[in-house]
Amino acid sequence: MSARALEALQSADVIVGYKTYIDLIKDLIQDRKVISTGMTREKERCAAAIEQAAAGHRVAVVSSGDPGVYGMAGLILEMLEARDQLKTTPVKIIPGITSATASAARLGAPLMHDFAVISLSDLLTPWETIEKRLVAAARADFVIVLYNPASKKRDWQIKKAREICLYYKAPTTPVGIVKNAAREDEEIYITDLSGMLDYPIDMLTTVIVGNRSTRRVEGFIITPRGYVL
Repeated sequence: MSARALEALQSADVIVGYKTYIDLIKDLIQDRKVISTGMTREKERCAAAIEQAAAGHRVAVVSSGDPGVYGMAGLILEMLEARDQLKTTPVKIIPGITSATASAARLGAPLMHDFAVISLSDLLTPWETIEKRLVAAARADFVIVLYNPASKKRDWQIKKAREICLYYKAPTTPVGIVKNAAREDEEIYITDLSGMLDYPIDMLTTVIVGNRSTRRVEGFIITPRGYVL
């Protein structure tokens, strides 16, 4: 959590968010009003936040990581635009620490060169689109960060993503797997494309697949920027 995000939480009258994320900050909420809903009810949460703001409250809408990276910032702005309230409702997007950079810090320096971030969740994006992006990123030799890689009901996408990566990348390409990055019960694994599916991967996991220059050194993953040593 960034310092500005903490300040925003402490100054808010109303806190709105997915119930799992609210649980993560329950020690910071104290006696503030909380509005929380479950998975797939993002529009309902954002509508409630807008209504609270229109009533004069200072509202903090909570996202995991950074609100502008697969978070609620875009939906809030879109809904305010649809209601013609963007000009009358003051909005501040407070940057956070997304799991790509949090996980990268735990692994070493895998994102020192160009990288792509791709979510494997097909709830809002058709799999055909996701697959095209995976192919493009792998073919261009980007380091690839995979969000939402697998769940109990959805585990074939990470297998397909690995298959695509193996078509364009060597089986020895370093892979970093971080679960609960910078949270309690954090788990860190460093492996390669050939062995990545031997490790636990779920919705709380971020997977970073290296490029052809990425290497493993003394427990770290490094993607060289190209400096002459």
